[in-house]
Amino acid sequence: MAVLINEQIKADEVMLTGLGGEQFGIVSKAEALVMARSKGADLVCTSLMSSPPPCSLVPKGKGKALVQKESATRKTNVGRAVGKSGKEKVKELRFTAHIEEHDYDTKLRQADKYLRSGKPVQLVVKSSGAKEALVAKAVLERLLVDLKEAGMKETGIQTGGKGSQVKLNPR
Repeated sequence: MAVLINEQIKADEVMLTGLGGEQFGIVSKAEALVMARSKGADLVCTSLMSSPPPCSLVPKGKGKALVQKESATRKTNVGRAVGKSGKEKVKELRFTAHIEEHDYDTKLRQADKYLRSGKPVQLVVKSSGAKEALVAKAVLERLLVDLKEAGMKETGIQTGGKGSQVKLNPR
């Protein structure tokens, strides 16, 4: 498992947990780094599979060991809980960064339909490089504006290597 510490974290926004376990919610990476420095701590990303990634403030130098230990205990517990929880599936809708207007409208209607029926939606915009990343983020921002009546964002817009994504929950 790769452990990301401080500036290695690529996400724009993170789900932040403090030194004492207090939940700060979704904050910008810059804000989280400022908090870490002011408390003499490291910002450690505890999972690369979530959006936004959960990050914790940990005492300087303890980050890597704590995350690896937590990861090992989580793996043993997760397998049992997921099977019985009956967690609702999230509908994923994929877009390209340079989507045509007709295709955009069709996907927008699908997302609206799922949200109005009470299902969460994951919007993913694929891009093929850093230049397209800004266009991909703009497509997601436009979708958020167009879907604001049907759903609200659970996560911030996450921009990674091959695209951007955001999760919406029904209102």
